[in-house]
Amino acid sequence: MSGPADSNRPAGPRAGSTGSAHPRRLSLRDLARAPVHAIDIRPAADEIEALRRALDLVALRKLSFRGELRALDDGDWALRAHLGATVVQPCVVTLEPVTTRLEEDVVRRFTATAEVHREGEAIEMPEDDTREALGTGIDPDAVMAEALALALPQYPRLPGASLASSGAGTGSGAGAGTGAASGTAPGADENDRPFSALAALRDKLAKDRGTD
Repeated sequence: MSGPADSNRPAGPRAGSTGSAHPRRLSLRDLARAPVHAIDIRPAADEIEALRRALDLVALRKLSFRGELRALDDGDWALRAHLGATVVQPCVVTLEPVTTRLEEDVVRRFTATAEVHREGEAIEMPEDDTREALGTGIDPDAVMAEALALALPQYPRLPGASLASSGAGTGSGAGAGTGAASGTAPGADENDRPFSALAALRDKLAKDRGTD
């Protein structure tokens, strides 16, 4: 039970810090040092640029991820954090820049006893997308990147932008039939792009940490 005495409890290791290019991943040993771990990630310029490129953004600014990891009685870990970011994307109608401020609450539960069934090489996880297998540790930086990718507007559009005003969507010009020019929803490849970009970014971050 939490109470005033909690203020005297030694703070756990902080996951990430201002200007850290690669906020630290918390191993199971790191997690065992304290029941609560503060998260305060404000990425350095090079990591913001890597995220911007991976997510195909015009610009990415004021990115932060703050919250905590807390141990639960059953051996699981709960992550509660707030994601803040300003993103600039091309308008799906005019291709002019659209600025969006993102403010998202992020909740994850890392399960120590998650049932994982193998079928060939495939691994089936529970349908609840807030649950993840604990594995060998928790990477708040990866959670931040995933939350950012999921929070991006799928079809950013300038106020008042329309096919009529842009002159797109008719005729047989170079842009005809494309999602951006016609105003139609992108195809499956376009919808999957943030997730394939995120997978590539995860691989890059893992490789970078492996060489630290």
